[in-house]
Amino acid sequence: MVGDVTGAGPHGSAFSGRVGWGTRPAVLVIDLCRAYTEPGGPFALPDPAPAVEAARALVEAARAGGHPVVWTAVRYAAGLADGGLFVRKVPALAAFAEDAPGDWGRLALTPSPGEPVVVKQYASAFSGTSLASTLHAAGVDTVVVAGVSTSGCVRATAMDALNSGFRPQVVREACADRSAALHENNLADLDAKYADVTGLAEALAHLGRG
Repeated sequence: MVGDVTGAGPHGSAFSGRVGWGTRPAVLVIDLCRAYTEPGGPFALPDPAPAVEAARALVEAARAGGHPVVWTAVRYAAGLADGGLFVRKVPALAAFAEDAPGDWGRLALTPSPGEPVVVKQYASAFSGTSLASTLHAAGVDTVVVAGVSTSGCVRATAMDALNSGFRPQVVREACADRSAALHENNLADLDAKYADVTGLAEALAHLGRG
């Protein structure tokens, strides 16, 4: 039930309520691309494989259950004119410019025909994009979040999902960051204030209900 409190959590009893699952989930895969998953990438993660495989399982379950799958990718124009202050703050984002070498923005998993790829320039997949309207048009009420990084674009997107009226379910095993501490600390914050952090098995069970 919406608003249920299942435990005090690290932030105390004022937090950690549950938004719960609605009736129409979509899997949202955040920025899961070569820049994070390949050795030598500008944002290379120490052990991305488990998150990639968990994200793959979510995508396959959503497809089998007839649920939408939406992907995000960071892309900039040559010269980074559309990068604003974000590319100044995070210079390595220049790897996602259309004229940058390395093909670092190529997704690690392949979208199926008809699955939207939302192009973004900032951390939140909702910022300046068509994501909210795409989800609303599909009747989605629950966003199952996977991808990278937990402390960055996953966190920002989950927060904005809540702000946009969607129930964010962040799947622990399907997200990753540069250290276990970053991953776990940000999941704790999200679970306390902005999203439900759920396990892969629970998410797969919900997606399997069709």
